[in-house]
Amino acid sequence: MANVDLTFAHDWEAEVLRERPLILPRRQFVYPKQAEEVERGALEVMVRPAGAESFLATFALGFADAAAPTGVWSCPNAAWMCAVSGGYAYMVNTQQPEEFAQVEYKPVLEVRALKEQGLLLFAGHHALTAWGARGAAWQTGRLSWEGVQITGVEGRWLRGLGWDLMTDKDVPFRVDLETGESAVGD
Repeated sequence: MANVDLTFAHDWEAEVLRERPLILPRRQFVYPKQAEEVERGALEVMVRPAGAESFLATFALGFADAAAPTGVWSCPNAAWMCAVSGGYAYMVNTQQPEEFAQVEYKPVLEVRALKEQGLLLFAGHHALTAWGARGAAWQTGRLSWEGVQITGVEGRWLRGLGWDLMTDKDVPFRVDLETGESAVGD
């Protein structure tokens, strides 16, 4: 089941489709462009940008695993949309859909909209990365050897737990949401 999170103001509409339409629209985009067998399990989204022609966006599936999120998120920049398909996250400019970026983590394990901070946050196995109104904002260093757990956000600080290989224990960390600087063990 696809998640839809429209926390941020946005100037587009998106409809997650159960399957590819029989009659395809004139404009179609596949993300990433060089994906093999993109249609198998892909996330299909009909996007209707304000003041521009609608298009079908097909997002290649990362992992067919319930732990890997799938859905659509609004972004701090109202023209951009985030689509996640089985943990593969894509940032798309809905006004110019050929302009996109793929979030480095494969898979993204959690997507969290932080409206107060103006960030869309992505958690991977080892670290966090954030996107703001101007695009990629920051990326932390390693916070965990396997699995980042966000435990709370207070103002400019994010707190969480990460597993430490040497001690075989979860260790607390904190991240400055303005800079991405992190401290493990705090």
